[in-house]
Amino acid sequence: MKANEGNDDQLSELEWRRLADKAETLAAGRFAETDRVAERNNWKVIRAFRKHKVSDYHFASSTGYGYNDRGREVLDLVYADVFGAEAALVRPHFASGTHTISTALFGVLRPGDELLFVTGEPYDTLRKVVGKPGDGIGSLADWGIGAKSIPLLADGGVDFEAVAAAVTPRTRVFAIQRSRGYEWRSSFTIDRIAEMVRRLRQIKPDAVIFADNCYGEFTEEREPCEVGVDLIAGSLIKNPGGGLAASGGYIAGKQELVEQAAFRMTAPGIGAEVGAMLGTTRSIYQGLFLAPLLVSQAVRGSIFAAAVFAELGFETKPGWDEPRTDLIQAIAFGSEAPLVAFVQAVQRAAAVDAHVVPEPWDMPGYEHPVIMAAGTFIQGGSLELSADAPIREPYIAYMQGGLTYAHVKLAVREAWETLRARGMLDGMSVRRDQ
Repeated sequence: MKANEGNDDQLSELEWRRLADKAETLAAGRFAETDRVAERNNWKVIRAFRKHKVSDYHFASSTGYGYNDRGREVLDLVYADVFGAEAALVRPHFASGTHTISTALFGVLRPGDELLFVTGEPYDTLRKVVGKPGDGIGSLADWGIGAKSIPLLADGGVDFEAVAAAVTPRTRVFAIQRSRGYEWRSSFTIDRIAEMVRRLRQIKPDAVIFADNCYGEFTEEREPCEVGVDLIAGSLIKNPGGGLAASGGYIAGKQELVEQAAFRMTAPGIGAEVGAMLGTTRSIYQGLFLAPLLVSQAVRGSIFAAAVFAELGFETKPGWDEPRTDLIQAIAFGSEAPLVAFVQAVQRAAAVDAHVVPEPWDMPGYEHPVIMAAGTFIQGGSLELSADAPIREPYIAYMQGGLTYAHVKLAVREAWETLRARGMLDGMSVRRDQ
């Protein structure tokens, strides 16, 4: 190694330490709050385990029909308690969050009903579930179920006047998407969801209020059902699976609505009474036990990333000092090249498939090419560190997850080094102490 190369390495290390130390000092208060939330949520999970006397025999496998699988039945009870619901349906048979949400919506909606998204357009993959009349794919529209989306106000709030104007006698379900999806907006805190519930009840008291809870579980001390939401759904390979659940999803809420979803999951009249767990029960229980801690590690990582990239002059949402209600950290790059470089850097920081170079591609269910970094132990497991982005203006990367804070910190460093080496930080207004 030449002498000047060694000096460059030392200078790079010194710059990184200064940047990382500054970010961690700024975020110390937010880190402490995250630890407090994790502690309270871990206690909540343990209390549910104790209440239902979870024992080793509940982890036994079942096959075939899975009749009288007591571990599965108790798992549903534990989830219901943890999420403040009357009932829950927790199964490895759900292929994804989209599949789980689709099951919930098809369970409670009937031909002639109408679904009203009150938080803007739904996430990209749900648009195919909504569908178009006569599309022949079995979408909601194909079954004669209407859907409308009410754009959010300029400040990111729900336009309740527009919601009230859009309601008809057919309106059966109000849908809330808690996380930002691929939108440059704030995710909705539980307090804001509580206000939505209050206002929506005034508009149409008998409508079902549904919330897509993906990415939000355990980021706050309360969950949507605890503030009046009737039905929620999420994925086990996101927050509540704790990095151990290999597949699956959950639906929780009012008993009648969960039962309707269960009839859609299997068959009318059968519902939740069947479903062999095939050796997955232990990992789902243990993943739930670990989830509050691991979610807090991911949230810490997101806060750190926001602080670092804010110091580098990039716009981030949420900011490092803002409340957190999901895992997702959005960073606006403004052009395609630094966006792609960032996502590829996250992949290089992975423990699995670090040698793979992600490229944008036309991913099923998405309207634009998408680039995804996902070096995960569970394929698609977004409680693990991942990053993805649609290739469209304003070129925003969405980073989420990280089973350990140290892993996220490494990925942020890898991204910083990559952007720095390629001159993509030149001209950015880096903030420094005077």
